[in-house]
Amino acid sequence: MSVISFENKVPEIGVRVFLAPNALVLGEVFLGDDVSVWYNVILRADIHWIRVGARSNLQDGVIVHVENQQCPTLLEDEVSVGHGAILHGCTIGSGVLIGMGAKILNDAVIGEGSLVAAGAVVREGFKAPPRSLIVGVPAIVKRALTDDEYARARGTATNYVRYKERYLASGMGREARPENPVPPPDGSRG
Repeated sequence: MSVISFENKVPEIGVRVFLAPNALVLGEVFLGDDVSVWYNVILRADIHWIRVGARSNLQDGVIVHVENQQCPTLLEDEVSVGHGAILHGCTIGSGVLIGMGAKILNDAVIGEGSLVAAGAVVREGFKAPPRSLIVGVPAIVKRALTDDEYARARGTATNYVRYKERYLASGMGREARPENPVPPPDGSRG
């Protein structure tokens, strides 16, 4: 695992955080408690901040970046980001499930408890209300989630907390130790 400061911006990491050995966390990144950052994940906060809320998971090959002093990336609590997804300067509500290979661009906002389908491309400035099924290229809100779909979206984060606990217990990866508390969801430090 690489946790790297950049231009005096030091990553801040909560407790019980799992970082895979080849994950990269660079710059003004804030990881909440019980977050898991899996293999080949890149969080590059060199030109704005990234915040990942508690119990969220970034699965293998995810890339998270920002827009230069314009668009930070915010993931609220219990967000699950599927393998190979790209998040760039966007806001993701709590309990969202982002499918494998999805791309979410600058200033997009995905409402709480939504599901972004695998391979979807969410254009700049797109806004989705809570509990939305978001599909396609370019992505659209297809419909509201059923109760079962909503439960699945929210439940994925719970599963990933268990997975990371198993990895930590078996000695795989490393538990990151916090040096500073994670700031509140609005990104402020005070």
